[in-house]
Amino acid sequence: MALRGGFLCPTYRLPNPFSFTSRSRDAGRRFAESATAAVAGRRKRPQNVEGEFFVDHLCIDCDTCRWMAPEVFTRVDDMSAVTRQPSCEEERIKALQALLSCPTSSIHTERPTNKILEVQKMFPLPIDEQNIPGVYHCGYHSERSYGATSYFVTHPEGNILVDSPRFTERLACNIEMLGGVRYMFLTHKDDVGDHEKWSKRMRCERILHSGDVEISTADVENKLCGEGPWDIATDLKLIYTPGHTEGSVCLYYKPLKVLFTGDHLYGSEESDLAFSVIYNQQSVSLQLKSIRKLLDFDFEWILPGHGRRVTFRDNQEKNSALEAFLARQEPLYA
Repeated sequence: MALRGGFLCPTYRLPNPFSFTSRSRDAGRRFAESATAAVAGRRKRPQNVEGEFFVDHLCIDCDTCRWMAPEVFTRVDDMSAVTRQPSCEEERIKALQALLSCPTSSIHTERPTNKILEVQKMFPLPIDEQNIPGVYHCGYHSERSYGATSYFVTHPEGNILVDSPRFTERLACNIEMLGGVRYMFLTHKDDVGDHEKWSKRMRCERILHSGDVEISTADVENKLCGEGPWDIATDLKLIYTPGHTEGSVCLYYKPLKVLFTGDHLYGSEESDLAFSVIYNQQSVSLQLKSIRKLLDFDFEWILPGHGRRVTFRDNQEKNSALEAFLARQEPLYA
């Protein structure tokens, strides 16, 4: 069954794969040359330790590099900085992955490195091949979504791109080699990024709740109406979770016990569970009601747009954590 125009109908088409071209190889070489200290108008933050990697003054404190390569990057004076240079090849690769993912291209190397071409081929990155096979981190975070994380999910009824990474031909080719994209699910209006470019390149159908449709997303193919839930495959459910925005929706992948939450709920550097207050566009009490709704679903992974991943041993631990979180927050916003 496929979702069209907000309704389910029994039509389905496979994505059309494209071959890899020399254009993306050339783009990779150009990127390797530009990701150096010679970037015009960029100033190295004095908080960086000396060595190969550094962060410039245009960092927007999105936290991406700090959770991707915590051995190297730390928050110092409200921005990221390199507080320890990589000590092994694994740490260096993680730092280069963070460099590619930085939404403002604020991470650099003192000298060009061809290793960046090898690291480009790694995206999308498997998150945990043993426990959640077929779920990937796209990298290439977009400044247009303030550095939000995007995910790629392989599925027998059609692959899904969850929110929009920054569009790059290299990433598009890598995703096509994994089977392309059937749906592009946009959790809410803040993280739509380069959705039009991805839609045209992947020939995929976009899904967004009508409550979050704006001028830039007016041509989205599937606009969800009402409070759902909606099924986009036999084991993929969309859960209406308003609060952060009017049309915030989570994607629940039942067999893998994964919940893609957008900006609805996430982990933070300070606590296991967190949610936005200052950036909320609806009432906090409404968002807390939406969080309480999640007690009815069996999941062990929270994969957010902003914030950090959260894992639980089982559904019981998840529910205990949610109940404790709600017990702390609900009295504050009653």
